[in-house]
Formats: sequence, structure tokens, C-alpha cells
Amino acid sequence: MIFDWLSEESYPLLAGSYGLTYVRDLTPEQVTARLGGRPEELVPMTLKELETEAGRRFHDRGHFFGLTAIGDWTIVVETLGDLAWSEEILAPLSTGTRVVSHAYLDVKGLDNFLWIEDGRLRFAFYPQEGYTEEVPDELAAVMREIETGHWHLDPHDGPAFILAEHLTGITLTPQLVQDAAYRCAFVPRPLPSLVT
Repeated sequence: MIFDWLSEESYPLLAGSYGLTYVRDLTPEQVTARLGGRPEELVPMTLKELETEAGRRFHDRGHFFGLTAIGDWTIVVETLGDLAWSEEILAPLSTGTRVVSHAYLDVKGLDNFLWIEDGRLRFAFYPQEGYTEEVPDELAAVMREIETGHWHLDPHDGPAFILAEHLTGITLTPQLVQDAAYRCAFVPRPLPSLVT
């Protein structure tokens, strides 16, 4: 696995069920508000605390996630969550901006990847279906790299991270993920109307 730092030994829940959503030009507060949460209720947590709280809230009816700002991007981190899987949620979130997400669910062996630009799906990898047939010009070179050098890997073992890095300019490293200051929110399910 290329990204073997995301291991069950270090992060038992996150390694088996993660969702990473990158949102350009919106702050964590703005992302929280668009998802129907209350920015003033964001709670600071470490990644370990986020993971523990996600496990505690597993049976609650809602979405629990952490947010951290990296440059012009906000990254939404979930474990045992489903925001990163949902075009229905991410398309309105992407209004006026770019959203890139990838998610993995080990127990079912499912991967998902979405690139949505201002409400329009540009590229995707769907569980058990594979990549969308049309590859945008912006991804042609990186897709050739994946097809020649990483064809044998599942998306969560590298290709999803490579695509996300290409589209966001963010390289997720162990230090970046582990040392980030997260602010966490819980939004009841179903989500309130998304605010754009």
C-alpha cells in the first residue's frame, strides 16, 4: 500500500472506513454552515479524538466530521461517515467552487472518488463500476500514470490520493493528517437544506 501510514495499528477506524473531502476557497465555518451545521458549535479535536468520537457516535442519526484548513482548502475528515460518498450532498456544497472527495469502506471493499465543479460532476470512480468513461483533459496525464504504474492498486491504496493531489495540490502526509488541528461538527440526518 502506497499510503501505508493510514494503518489499522495507528488508526483502527479511519483505516477501515474513511472519507476525505477537499473544498476549495471555503473556510471550515463556511463548509459547516453549507452542510447545515452551526459554526459556533465546532469543537477542537485531535485526529485520535475525532476517531474516538466518531466511534462513540456511530449509532447516532447524523453526520460527524472534522474539518481542517490547508491553504485555500478545507479538508473534511470522516470515519464511519458518508458525506464523501454522496453526490447529492457534495454537488450543492460545490456551488461556486471545486469539491474533490474519496472514501473507502473496508468491510465491503468499496472505494469511491468524486470531482465536482460548481455543481457539475467532472469525474468519478464508483464502487463496483470503475471510473467514468470520459476522462477530462485535466486528468489525462495523471490517469496515464495511474494506468501504467499503479494499475494493480485499489483506489484507496494510492490512485485516489494521486488524483486528489493532482486536483488540489495537497499531498496528504502522515504529519499533515496527524498534526492538523481539527474542528468537529455533528449534523443530524437527514441534512437540513444545504445553504449556498
